[in-house]
Amino acid sequence: MMRISNNPSLKRGATLIAVFWIMAVMGLALVATVKISRYQSEVAGSQINGIEARQYAEMGINLAANPAVEEWDPILRQNFENGAGFEAKILSEGGRFNINFILFQEDKKLLRDIFQKWGIDFDVASEIADALVDWIDSDDDVNLNGAEFDYYEGQGFYNRPFNRPFYGLDEMRLVRGMNLVESANPRWRDWFTVWSSGGLDVQEAPAEFIAMATESNIEETIGIVEIVDGADAIRNTEDDQPLSADQVITNLGIDDPTGVIRGRLNSGDQVNRIESVGFAGSVRRKVVLIISNRSRNPSILDRKEVVIQ
Repeated sequence: MMRISNNPSLKRGATLIAVFWIMAVMGLALVATVKISRYQSEVAGSQINGIEARQYAEMGINLAANPAVEEWDPILRQNFENGAGFEAKILSEGGRFNINFILFQEDKKLLRDIFQKWGIDFDVASEIADALVDWIDSDDDVNLNGAEFDYYEGQGFYNRPFNRPFYGLDEMRLVRGMNLVESANPRWRDWFTVWSSGGLDVQEAPAEFIAMATESNIEETIGIVEIVDGADAIRNTEDDQPLSADQVITNLGIDDPTGVIRGRLNSGDQVNRIESVGFAGSVRRKVVLIISNRSRNPSILDRKEVVIQ
């Protein structure tokens, strides 16, 4: 039979080994506790900064919504001693294409041109344009390459199309073929709106948009934007030189006997997009407010918080 040694030195050695193991385990537990505490502290700090950043964004929104504040006013950009602050912009919502306006005008050529610019071939672009028209019209008559109830029913959807204007850009994603648009240009929403008064605002739209609307070369419409921006070449400053839609057509030398191109344009749209980015630490929050008649009797049309990539 094996005997257990009663040697005191062996017992002390075993005890020391056990103590070392306990210390190692406690050390690992301590390290884990410190890491968890640090993580929780970082999360709490991020949450606090997120709340502060959102509050600063709201501060920018409130200032920009004030009709006494001009687009170029330095009060719209503020940095505080704690490393926080905001930057707000007052823009025209008319600087984007109003999708409902285009569709009610049945200006499918403009939509085809935009989609083709993004790399979609002519036939597919025509199908998507027809499907968009079918979505907002009140009848069940299918456009040449469009999509009405029968198509969506075949896809398992029994409440489409809505047969009304789009209430928001996300509804456009429900239309046949819009998945191809999203693949071709993931930022397609930056081109469209449902809130503007109608045609493209030539005082606010970028040169690329004006070129699409007027069927002109981008080099020519860059000159239009340079006129509007004024001597300092900065938009929304005191020296801006607003142009009317008619002046833009004249300056571009466009022959428009049918009035189609003039019908795509607007000037001085009364719907504003106010964008405000608040920041605290490394955290940023963006709030967007769509407001009509900002200068008098303002009315809020939409408000949302936008994720900043």
